[in-house]
Amino acid sequence: MTSSAEQIRSYDGPAIFSYGFRPFFLFGAAWAAVAVALWLPMLGGRFTLPTALAPVAWHVHELVYGYVPAVVAGFLLTAVPNWSGRLPVVGAPLASLFACWLAGRAAILFSAWIGPIAAAVVDMAFLAALVVVIAREIVAARNTRNLKVLILVALLLTGNGLFHLEAIAGIGNGHGTRLAIATAIFLIMLIGGRIIPSFTRNWLARCAPGRLPAPFDRFDVGAMAISGMSLASWVMLPASVITAVSAIAACALNVGRLCRWAGERTTAEPLVWILHVAYAFVPIGFGLLSLGILAPGIVAPTGALHGWTTGAIGLMTLAVMTRASLGHSGRPLMATRSIQLIYLAALVAAVVRIAVAFGLMREPMLHLSATAWVAAFGGFVVIYAPLLCTTPRA
Repeated sequence: MTSSAEQIRSYDGPAIFSYGFRPFFLFGAAWAAVAVALWLPMLGGRFTLPTALAPVAWHVHELVYGYVPAVVAGFLLTAVPNWSGRLPVVGAPLASLFACWLAGRAAILFSAWIGPIAAAVVDMAFLAALVVVIAREIVAARNTRNLKVLILVALLLTGNGLFHLEAIAGIGNGHGTRLAIATAIFLIMLIGGRIIPSFTRNWLARCAPGRLPAPFDRFDVGAMAISGMSLASWVMLPASVITAVSAIAACALNVGRLCRWAGERTTAEPLVWILHVAYAFVPIGFGLLSLGILAPGIVAPTGALHGWTTGAIGLMTLAVMTRASLGHSGRPLMATRSIQLIYLAALVAAVVRIAVAFGLMREPMLHLSATAWVAAFGGFVVIYAPLLCTTPRA
């Protein structure tokens, strides 16, 4: 049987389709930058897009159901072959999957022309196809340990359906949006709980002997269980006191989880340190959620939403994309000055956007956050496009 490495070496098509992370990381990041660059002037009425969605709804959908699934696809199509021992999806099948994602973006953008129902069908096809691909790999390899990842991708598909149903029928109260964000945060807790202590341990063992991250144990299981219940409560009962109390517990447990990973010892290595900083926005989001429910006069209820989206999701996906792209392309794992600058821009975007929830200079802060976000993800495209579009790893 041909190994993954042998299949990649024998592949002679366009480099961009030689590995799952290449097209989805590159164009996902490009779309994250474009969608935010378009949103503020569209919100201000400077121009309109031919979409059936309102400006804010389009902005939300294209980040949580456009950008996030692209990064999830890039990560899983790269990681699942390692987990399952099966051949990766490359070439024409990968190009077809990518074309499906691209068609979804076009369908939503031009949904006022083709109709919201047709746009919803085209848009949902990508996540449905991704579920089928990941399910096939996990089931064929009998890799039941990673079925939970498949369930989370299926939840993204379900949430996208809810989002479209709410938009078309004019019903619901943002359940589709909250389900996507909650699923993405739980994915960060799940995948981050694997890679952050692992990468930290590897770097510390090699460069800074001393305290190492604690291994995954019952504490992590408990933290994820409580956090999952809190996220589920938020999806269903976003203004409930029960949600606020569970969020306080989830905040404390995720702070404890982060402290167990020895992140304070990694400041000399930006590729590792940024993972800890990104994860810190998970408990920050839980804290803002609780505060927004119990003290809405202090922080807007959207504070948690942006703490998780701009902070945890934005920073974590950027951290994973920068590191994975280097490692899987055979480049040295080193954060250059330009990579560190896009980390800084993403961090500024997150902190400033959270500040808006506290009522601090809304308009200028919104523009500053959007500009920093576009700089971070546009910067990723500029820096990584030559790497992702050139010859596959030797």
